[in-house]
Amino acid sequence: MKIIHCADLHLDSALSANFTSEQAKERKNELVMTFIRMAEYADREGVSAILIAGDLFDKKVISARVRKTVYDVIVKYPHIAFYYLQGNHDTSSFIDHLKEIPANLFMFNDSWRTYELYRSGDRAVTLTGAELNGDNVNTLCASLVLKPQDLNIVTLHGQISQYKAGDKAEYIDLSALRNKNITYLALGHVHEYREGQLPPGGIYCYPGCLEGRGYDESGNHGFVLLDIDENNFTMRREFVPFASRRIYLIDVDVSGCLSSMEMIDKIQGVLGDRDLKKDMIKIVLTGDVDINCEKNISLISQYFDGRFYCHKVSDETGTLIDPGEYEKDMSLKGEFIRLVKEDPELTEEEKTAVIRCGLQVLRGEAIEV
Repeated sequence: MKIIHCADLHLDSALSANFTSEQAKERKNELVMTFIRMAEYADREGVSAILIAGDLFDKKVISARVRKTVYDVIVKYPHIAFYYLQGNHDTSSFIDHLKEIPANLFMFNDSWRTYELYRSGDRAVTLTGAELNGDNVNTLCASLVLKPQDLNIVTLHGQISQYKAGDKAEYIDLSALRNKNITYLALGHVHEYREGQLPPGGIYCYPGCLEGRGYDESGNHGFVLLDIDENNFTMRREFVPFASRRIYLIDVDVSGCLSSMEMIDKIQGVLGDRDLKKDMIKIVLTGDVDINCEKNISLISQYFDGRFYCHKVSDETGTLIDPGEYEKDMSLKGEFIRLVKEDPELTEEEKTAVIRCGLQVLRGEAIEV
């Protein structure tokens, strides 16, 4: 028996932060297309169930065309069971708009609901889940009862914590789930792949989001494929990269560079000849550069236009200032730097920023913060 564990698809996201209007429209379609492709993969590979561990949608109001597409995908594969646990971004608007709930769509509510996926004698493969809220978060995990002889999959949507976190519905008290006979805790909410031990012999796992939507979601994205051997009730798992585009976070140390062109050369050296035209890239400039360095971030960013699907250049460099160099400098620049360095009300970071902007003005440049 094969089961797909996915989460955080966030279909119908606005995607306005990192893209042009045309790119946002394209990416919104790609998120839906990845859901379609995942169902096709499940059909092709003999997957019997798809578990969506929350945030299938991104907002309360879902467009009719996205809602209809998800419905059509579910009914197209009646031999695949879709188990849908609503997350903190989801609402009942998807279900409420359906004239008829497909026979292969199974939902959860705010109390534990168990589905039996397979049985052999007195042993079974079970899927149990519940939707967290402010009313049940402190009692739900402690009330879970599972049979020790079964292979038990449990699904929740939230951020795991090693201790109780008050009445915050997005937090899951992991300590309350120990020794509960959980084989596999299928989680959603965290947008990167994570896994860990759940005593005595289980594991917890976040598959991450199916598609990265912004530069803060770099790395591989996809789903977890569970392969259960019904003969001996054992399970193997595999992370399957599945996103249509990758998001790269690329650090470039530009220490010692004195100009934008030197920084561009450093970036080129790190990128090499990799073909990243369909991917999203965030280039982070690191290291320390001289206060007199000519650094034009917009120019550096524009230089790479067209090489990637979209990109961003982030300046996280430090600034090297040698106070001794300006102690006896009688120029306007020297006086300015001394005044700023001696200002007791500014932090060192603020002093550096003020000096950088001031030197840009003295050189006749536009201020680039």
